[in-house]
Amino acid sequence: MSISTIAIIGIIVILILFGLFTVQQQTVAIVERFGKFVGTRQAGLNIKIPIIDKIAGRLSLRIQQLDVLVETKTKDDVFVQLKISVQFQVLFNKVEDAFYKLQNPNDQITAYIFDVVRAEVPKMKLDDVFEKKDDIALAIKGELKESMSDYGYDIVKALVTDIDPDAQVKAAMNRINAAEREKIAAQFEGDAERITIVEKARGEAESKRLQGKGIADQRREIAKGLEESVDVLNRAGINSQEASALIVITQHYDTLQSIGSDTKSNLILLPNNPNAASNMLNDMVTSLIAANKIEKADDNS
Repeated sequence: MSISTIAIIGIIVILILFGLFTVQQQTVAIVERFGKFVGTRQAGLNIKIPIIDKIAGRLSLRIQQLDVLVETKTKDDVFVQLKISVQFQVLFNKVEDAFYKLQNPNDQITAYIFDVVRAEVPKMKLDDVFEKKDDIALAIKGELKESMSDYGYDIVKALVTDIDPDAQVKAAMNRINAAEREKIAAQFEGDAERITIVEKARGEAESKRLQGKGIADQRREIAKGLEESVDVLNRAGINSQEASALIVITQHYDTLQSIGSDTKSNLILLPNNPNAASNMLNDMVTSLIAANKIEKADDNS
């Protein structure tokens, strides 16, 4: 084989090698011929005409995410910073548009995001921005999907991932929230204290009622005992006045004997005069009458 033949074969092999190229998965290669778009090449091993064709560029078909920070003012004049995350991808049937129509798709998407956010947020108060962040995201997605489809891009998802008001505004919001919680806590504490007072008052009232009933019962039993004693003395031939005086004197000495049996008792000496027993009897009768009236009032109630 001559040297010229070998050289020709070598040149052909070199040209074939230069004409072979690979494309990664989920990627599209843009092929131009003398500067004109001639087609795309998909994942795998591909071939182009050496020297004549060239790879102008490659586009990823994967879903990409762009994060944008937008600062704007709300309806109640609060400056707030929103973080917008937009997920997008190149449309497979519009690869040519995506490659040639836009110099920088990220800048284009960012511009649309700023336009939509600064048109929607100033219509809302700060609280509404937090509550309606999904509405803001939908508005961004709708605007971007309609605009970017002409350039070969599809908007998969738009999210408002963060809402960050001014630091002073956040501090004020935290104070308002803390004050509201303290107010609720104070109301619960007041209710609990009121219930405690009411129940304590009810308990004391019931205790007093039972104590009064006990005293009334005690006096009633004392009265019955005195009445029985007077009847016994009357049957023995002693009149009621003398019987009453005798009972009082007897109780008086019983009391002295009971006090004397306890070394820690305090002794009260009554005036020693002829009318002392009579006066004591009158006081006792008055107490018995009052006790009977209390008992009748309890029975009527």
